[in-house]
Amino acid sequence: MIGEYLAVAALGYALGSIPSGLLLGRLWLGRDIRELGSGKTGMTNVLRTAGLVPAVLGLALDMAKGLAPALVGRFVFEDAAVAATVAGMAAVGHVWPVFAGFRGGRGVATAIGGLFGLIPVHAAIFCVIGLLGLGVTRIASVMSLAGAAAAAVIAAALGLAGMMEPAYAWLTLGVVALIAYTHVPNIRRLLAGAEPRLGQGGDRPASG
Repeated sequence: MIGEYLAVAALGYALGSIPSGLLLGRLWLGRDIRELGSGKTGMTNVLRTAGLVPAVLGLALDMAKGLAPALVGRFVFEDAAVAATVAGMAAVGHVWPVFAGFRGGRGVATAIGGLFGLIPVHAAIFCVIGLLGLGVTRIASVMSLAGAAAAAVIAAALGLAGMMEPAYAWLTLGVVALIAYTHVPNIRRLLAGAEPRLGQGGDRPASG
């Protein structure tokens, strides 16, 4: 069993480490996208610096990096704990990718992809609440944080009530904690009223 967990954890991490945004940035711009905007490889930075088409492609690829290993864990291994482990490690791989010098994105799209593979209704709620937050504020980090907060509350409530597979509840809380950690600079800027809205702060050198 330990070997199984280690194997799926390595699989999830390896898939999550595929640097989709970095590759798209090099294809569209001919340069390392981490030198621009926020310095991250996720969809928002790709949108701000490379445009809509690569951003949509990047979003799809990043979600697939979480979805694919989650489905492998769920249907091949048929074990909720294994599925949760591989999905969680994919998100970790996206944030700290071994194939890109451990400098990746914030893990949101890959985490959502993993949740869609295991608890699709829960993942859909994450997206809906996040999009509502984006619609009200036009701030990408609010989208991520609002969706993550809703997901955490629902997972905790359903987990305590015995209405969600415990491994999936822990996965949700784990990826939410990861998302909160990767958004610490954004949270600080939000509190200071300095977080840029979509359409602002595009092609600028990365800082921090």
